Amino acid sequence: MRLDLLAELNAVRDARRAACIVTELASGDQRLVIEPEASDPFAEKIRNAFASGKSTTAESIDGKAVFLNVHVPSPRLVVLGAVHVSQTLAPMAATLGYEVTVLDPRTAFAAPERFPGVDLVAEWPDVALPRLGLDPFTAFAALTHDPKIDDPGLSAALAAGCFYVGALGSRKTHAARRDRLAATGVKAADFDRIRAPIGLPIGAASPAEIAVSIMAEITAALRKPEIRA
Repeated sequence: MRLDLLAELNAVRDARRAACIVTELASGDQRLVIEPEASDPFAEKIRNAFASGKSTTAESIDGKAVFLNVHVPSPRLVVLGAVHVSQTLAPMAATLGYEVTVLDPRTAFAAPERFPGVDLVAEWPDVALPRLGLDPFTAFAALTHDPKIDDPGLSAALAAGCFYVGALGSRKTHAARRDRLAATGVKAADFDRIRAPIGLPIGAASPAEIAVSIMAEITAALRKPEIRA
C-alpha cells in the first residue's frame, strides 16, 4: 500500500469512520473510499461490506475484479441508566463485541458492584457525552425513564448520528418526549429516528427479556440499516 494511502487510512480510522481500500486485482491499483458515490461501480458492494464488517471480492459490469478491504470501527453501546435492564444488556453487548459504557448520574444506581467489569460513569450526560464522543458507530439506549436525564442524552445521540437511538417508555410517554425535544430544537425527522418503545416487539416482560429485545434491535440496525422497526 502506498504510504500516502496508508496515512489517509490511519487518519480515517483514528476518527472512527468506516473506510474501504479498493484494490483492482489485475493491476494492483488502489483507492480509498469513505463515502461511496452513486457513480462508483462498487458503491452497493461497499455499503454492504460496511454493514457486514467483512471484506470481500466484487466484479463490475465490465468484468473488472476488485478486492474490497473494509475497515470498520468497533461498535460501541452507551447505555443511559444503570437500571435492571442495563445489568443484562451491558454484558450481553460486550459478548457481541461492543465497547460498553453505562452512564447514570445517580450514584445509588451507578454502583460498581452492580456492574462488575463495565465502564461505569456516574455523571450527567451533558458532562460525560462530549468526552465519550458519540458517533455513527455508536448505539445509544436511554433507559432511566427520567426526562432530566434521558432528554439531553437523546438530543446528543441524534446530533451525533448514532446508528441506533432507543428510549424506554410507552407511546404516550414518547409523545410527551416529542414535545419536549421539539421545544429544544430537535427536528421532527431527527426525532423519528428514536426507537420507542425500545426493543423489538417480542412480548418481553422481565428486565432480561427487555435487554434481549433491545440487543436484537441494535443488531438489526447495525447489520441491516435499511430496515426500520
